Amino acid sequence: MKKIWNQYSYAITLIILSCTFAIFLSLNHHSDEQYVKVTISEGDTLWKISDQFEGQHSLSHKEFVSWVKKHNENIKDQIYPGEKIVIPVSKKESSEPTQLASAPKE
Repeated sequence: MKKIWNQYSYAITLIILSCTFAIFLSLNHHSDEQYVKVTISEGDTLWKISDQFEGQHSLSHKEFVSWVKKHNENIKDQIYPGEKIVIPVSKKESSEPTQLASAPKE
């Protein structure tokens, strides 16, 4: 066992660090997402809802629809008025413009 460790210690260490880093990234990946509960209105479709919230998520329409179907229990191909569904939205950065301070002119 010691011989194997001496020959492959760098590779084993690199694999362990890579796995740890991958797990850390996968856990933090979801921290950028928030969820909003939406009540379905007459005439709504998942595609239309994706359009309405387009600036608030980074998914394509197809990815958005797949995400909603996967994360909502009773959603298949039809949605009905009055149903409540959860949709993904990204956290917004501060929308206030940054102002630079300047020193008073003498």
